[in-house]
Amino acid sequence: MIIVLTGTPGTGKSSLAKALAKKLKFPYLDVNKVIDKENLIIEYDKERDSNVVDENKLSKVLVKLIKSNKDLIIDSHLSHYIPQKHVDFCIVTKCDLKVLKKRLEKRKYSKSKVRENMEAEIFDICLNEAIEAKHNIIILDTTKRTLKGLIKTVENEINKN
Repeated sequence: MIIVLTGTPGTGKSSLAKALAKKLKFPYLDVNKVIDKENLIIEYDKERDSNVVDENKLSKVLVKLIKSNKDLIIDSHLSHYIPQKHVDFCIVTKCDLKVLKKRLEKRKYSKSKVRENMEAEIFDICLNEAIEAKHNIIILDTTKRTLKGLIKTVENEINKN
């Protein structure tokens, strides 16, 4: 089973992805490590304080990795770009804006980067892109839930299908 986790940075997707991989005994894939290993950064955007990734090449690399793994948890705010036919479930993490702001500031994000990510959460960018890609979506609000509770919800949703 291939499960991707996506969502605005700071919404809890990495914590959930790692805990879910451990619980299900699935390999965990940090897409940032793949991006570095495969040299998929095409430029650095100073204004956004962010690397720009070749999303098409990333998707191709991830599809190859999926084809060589029966089970996999893929963690990235870009993971919903993987074509739907290769993904069983797409978990979209969401978070209360006040909590998200504190998490991003704790990461020492610049004010403009905090604002950009807050706007991405307000406009549900990752969710809308996952819907457009026709993924089988599970939406989780991580604000006040424990990892154990979130994992139980995921397992219940998976078992329904």
